[in-house]
Amino acid sequence: MATTLSVSALNEQIKGLLETSFEFVSVEGELSRITHHGSGHIYFTLKDNDSAIKCVMFKGNASRLKFRLEEGAHIILHGALSLYKPRGEYQINVFSAEPYGAGALSVAFEQLKQKLELKGYFDPTGKKSFPKFPQTIVLVTSATGAALQDMQRVASHRWPLVKLIVLDVLVQGERAAGEIADALRYADTLNADAVVVGRGGGSIEDLWAFNEEIVADAIFAMNTPVMSAVGHEIDWVISDYVCDMRAPTPSAAMQMLLPDQNEFTQSIDELQMRAFSLIQQQLGRKREQLMSMYEAFRRNGIEYRLQSQKERVNELKKRFEIQMMQRLQRFSNEIPALKEAMEREIAQRLREKSSLIAQMKNGFESQHPKHKNKSGFAQIAREGKVIDLDVLNIGDTFEAMNDKRVVRAEVVEIARL
Repeated sequence: MATTLSVSALNEQIKGLLETSFEFVSVEGELSRITHHGSGHIYFTLKDNDSAIKCVMFKGNASRLKFRLEEGAHIILHGALSLYKPRGEYQINVFSAEPYGAGALSVAFEQLKQKLELKGYFDPTGKKSFPKFPQTIVLVTSATGAALQDMQRVASHRWPLVKLIVLDVLVQGERAAGEIADALRYADTLNADAVVVGRGGGSIEDLWAFNEEIVADAIFAMNTPVMSAVGHEIDWVISDYVCDMRAPTPSAAMQMLLPDQNEFTQSIDELQMRAFSLIQQQLGRKREQLMSMYEAFRRNGIEYRLQSQKERVNELKKRFEIQMMQRLQRFSNEIPALKEAMEREIAQRLREKSSLIAQMKNGFESQHPKHKNKSGFAQIAREGKVIDLDVLNIGDTFEAMNDKRVVRAEVVEIARL
């Protein structure tokens, strides 16, 4: 009689048979029904025209993928058959995968490039410009690499005034991308004029750190202009597209960023000579204009007019002096007669005024109070002037005087006679 098995026991036997018989398989097919689980595992189906098989790539293996699994992609995967006992379903436990007909790194490169382009990382309108005469440049590279020596050599030859700050990072390997991104973020705080990120040449695997999204994000977030200088001229990496300017080599980065001191000196000499020539030309033109203006000014200017007026004034002065001399001569002949007539007139006037003064003096003496000393009578005056009683009103003040005293009084009553 045949042995009866439980479902679990049967699935366990099948699982053992599958996993020992198919310890490693490589399968080609098209991806379908991809699910990226929150745990980091990836579940999908691999199919062709006639069949399909379920697959799972656990987190550890999925984290090592260089490209993203996408619906409809044609791939080759490597793994082992296993059975999921709870449902009795067999699946491929995928260890690694690669695009069919193309390298995984090439596909990963194109996928990330397309993703970043859609996010606007390559937009030329967002590119920052570099100063013509940078004072400080930060170099994010390996301190032991030949690329650093090349950049320092070119910088010292072209523009010794520049200050170079080296941030030593790994430029290849699994930890390289994180170090490069951290160094870029730090470089952005140093208030430098430019940042150069790069390394010397190598294989696509050696340069892969500059194709990582974390490096692209760090470059795009920079406020400081960034130049990517990775590998040789034929090598293109993601950082070349995201940065503000690409240099074909690290040494070319210094040539592009820094002015040539020899060319600059020669340019200064040429500018000096051109400036001297232009100044000489300007001086010549201005000298001619000045002479022309001076001649016009001399003919029509104030000095010429003043000279004409001066000559006229001199002429008038001479005529005035002649006329004055003539009049003085005439008046000098008339002076004796005028003097005699004036003396006679003065004497006559003095006699008339002396007679008038004598008459006024006699009149004053005759009216003086001392000559009017009749008892009971006094002369009435106000403010030193003799007045009549009829002009006084109640409240007025006046002086009553005789030849001996003056009495000041006030009118308190007026009676009519």
